[in-house]
Amino acid sequence: MSPLNIVILAAGKGTRMHSNRPKVLHTVGNKPILGHVLDCANSLNPNKIIVVYGFGGETVKQAFAQENIIWVHQAEQHGTGHAVQQAIPFLDADADTLILLGDVPLIDAEACRKLISQADNKLAILSFNKADPTGYGRIVRNAMCSVTAIVEHKDATEEQHKIHEVNTGIMAMPNVHLVQWLSKLDNNNAQGEYYLTDIVAFAVNDNVPVVVEITADEWSVTGINSKMDLVQIERVHQSRIAQQLLLQGVTLKDPARLDVRGELICGRDTEIDVNCVFEGKVSLGDNVKIAANCVIKNATIASGSHIAPFTHIDDTQIGENSRIGPYARLRPGTTLAADTHIGNFVELKNAQVDVGSKINHLSYVGDSTVGKNVNIGAGTITCNYDGANKFRTVIEDDAFIGSDSQLIAPVTIGRGATIAAGSTITKNAPADQLTLCRAKEQKSIAGWKRPQKVKK
Repeated sequence: MSPLNIVILAAGKGTRMHSNRPKVLHTVGNKPILGHVLDCANSLNPNKIIVVYGFGGETVKQAFAQENIIWVHQAEQHGTGHAVQQAIPFLDADADTLILLGDVPLIDAEACRKLISQADNKLAILSFNKADPTGYGRIVRNAMCSVTAIVEHKDATEEQHKIHEVNTGIMAMPNVHLVQWLSKLDNNNAQGEYYLTDIVAFAVNDNVPVVVEITADEWSVTGINSKMDLVQIERVHQSRIAQQLLLQGVTLKDPARLDVRGELICGRDTEIDVNCVFEGKVSLGDNVKIAANCVIKNATIASGSHIAPFTHIDDTQIGENSRIGPYARLRPGTTLAADTHIGNFVELKNAQVDVGSKINHLSYVGDSTVGKNVNIGAGTITCNYDGANKFRTVIEDDAFIGSDSQLIAPVTIGRGATIAAGSTITKNAPADQLTLCRAKEQKSIAGWKRPQKVKK
């Protein structure tokens, strides 16, 4: 089998997007459109990927700086044929080339493999049948059903406008033919552009067989040209993710109200309620329940854990059989061991909480190490920042922190210690003792009146 070059056309401005951002950098599933195409390309194991870019210039290159890509700049856009011409110096003479479009994010890798397999000394074209083919190039066949040309919509005759088989723009062929055909292109057409599709007629004239792979999956070859297109493709993308999860046995309360913006791995008997967003890489163990309206990013949630509604989790590890939320926020660097309870309006940041500990109400625990079986009362704050530097709080096993306490870091609460409610702790609290810090006396002022609202 011949080596494979892949040329991705990604130079378009995307005028109808009405955006300063290059079209190919708009996202589907929180990944740039071009990123999806590159994923497909890489899965085909090419020896070379060439991306023809234009509008957006360096921003497009910078977005994929880690990719092994040959970048070719198309300073002026004069059509698809002109775009591929820019890649000629980088094509391998003994290779086949697959041409992909940078604005088609749902491209099917299997369809591409079939196309490549047919490109041995042939021109292989991917097409589909469209009910309303307006705007698409028509696949023109002769009486024997052999392809004779692709005619762009603006150049088509009235009879050709009735054709429903249309060109996707995705094709494969040997470079020995491609380079020769590209040299013959002219712009004598309605748009004054160099059409890549003109190579079909050249192939026919050269007696090079033209074969067509017809896909039934229209969405896999649909390009994005507007924000409306972007929204439609996003919903199709999310629907396909939801279908795959359902086939794996995940329970989704409503597949239409799920957003996966990265990779979601689910164990057996996982349940996900409506309006949940998963970003980055998220792993859910067996019997995990995610309630409605949660946002979870780059997290691992172990088996048996339940996440209550409106919980935000970011870069966090959660142990087995834990209970989180509702309205909890777990920020980066947080690790929870098994059987932990993090309740409503609790915020954790860079905190390690050991087995069986509970922080159930209205607390902030940041830059802290919390031992086993610790109970932290409502309104507790670990004061980790002095305005210039951050310090760590250590709460050892079996400690009890009373409500409305402030622990001024750096400070250690000893094993089994109890902190009385309302205390402000600035020194280490010894193990197995009650520590309190309050005003010496309580005062009441007779005759004091609350301020009254002034009438206007």
